[in-house]
Amino acid sequence: MIYKVYYQETKKRNPQRENTKSLYLEAETEVAARVLVEDNTEYNIEFIEPLEGNYLDYEQKNPAFQLTEFNQ
Repeated sequence: MIYKVYYQETKKRNPQRENTKSLYLEAETEVAARVLVEDNTEYNIEFIEPLEGNYLDYEQKNPAFQLTEFNQ
């Protein structure tokens, strides 16, 4: 399944909505998606959203849509 992960680039500052970024990744579960991001970045994860059906179709039409892959 594809997940959209909303995050702040650092855990050292309080989150600000204006600084929220997102990435897309493929994982078996939401927990697995969280583990991938936490193990490979210093990001402060705000929210993880599963994408499927029309929601996934909409996101894939965005030119910025690109699946993030982490080297294991």
